[in-house]
Amino acid sequence: MEASNITSTLFNNLNFRAERQKVISSNIANINTPNYKTKDLTFENELKNVQSPILELSQTKGNHFSNINNNMNISTPSLIKVQGLEEQNDGNNVNLDAQMSEMSKNKILFDAVQTAIKKDSTLFRSVIESSAKN
Repeated sequence: MEASNITSTLFNNLNFRAERQKVISSNIANINTPNYKTKDLTFENELKNVQSPILELSQTKGNHFSNINNNMNISTPSLIKVQGLEEQNDGNNVNLDAQMSEMSKNKILFDAVQTAIKKDSTLFRSVIESSAKN
């Protein structure tokens, strides 16, 4: 049972952030590898390709909106080589400062999603506990 209909989206985002952290770490680990090209894990491009709305409406009373079901098939994130970066003499284009910045940004977003999951499950738990008292 999920705490809400957004729970699976939050967990998918959390998994994406963890995978992106691995890709960024791999870039940093290969900073001295000749001809290594910076990679990135993108998901935002896939979201831009989705035409239908993401939110679902639920009908709680007869005169409310009827339920709108959007069965979206959002594809998985894709691993790409980042184009247009300045290369070193050995063909490597990893920029340590840029990768550290992306890692920090990704960690902040990971923590934010984690906090949202905790709040979502806390709210769900409080609803369960209050209904058990009645």
